[in-house]
Amino acid sequence: FIAVLRSFAIPQLSCLSWHSDLPLPQIEAFRKGFNQKLQEGQEKLHQMWLDWSSKYLKESGDENPAEPEEMEYLTLLLACRITQQLHLSCSGVVAAIQGLPCSLQKGLRQALGAIKELHAAFSVANSFQDLSSSVLTRSQRELAVIREYMEELLDYLKNNTPLSWLVGPFSPREEDE
Repeated sequence: FIAVLRSFAIPQLSCLSWHSDLPLPQIEAFRKGFNQKLQEGQEKLHQMWLDWSSKYLKESGDENPAEPEEMEYLTLLLACRITQQLHLSCSGVVAAIQGLPCSLQKGLRQALGAIKELHAAFSVANSFQDLSSSVLTRSQRELAVIREYMEELLDYLKNNTPLSWLVGPFSPREEDE
């Protein structure tokens, strides 16, 4: 399960946290470095986990690694926090894409709904037994779909930069008499 989070969550966080004023060259740079970002995200998550684990062991004064139950709880907590951040980031993207094609907006709204469901499932779970196998399977599938929606959005933005992003918002000009 952690491998799934490492594979999809961190790159999605960086992708979902974009704002509507992102210039086209940055979009292209992201597309070219996507695999590198994925690898860096996996390494960063792993390092964060190692740092947190060592800090936790030092603070607790316990030289032994965490018990399996504690590791399970911490993994669920991590999944809950990641899905919460995904939800916040995706909400920002959905708010920023007003005016883009309805199919893109609809897909990203569906992704937002899927993230809400995942977060709800992880936030009420106290152990892996509280999660049905369908939730875990569905989470992998939904993260893949979210990734596809984001790639579709990036492709669209690469080829169709909205005019308002280039020249700013339009407003009527007052005529001088």
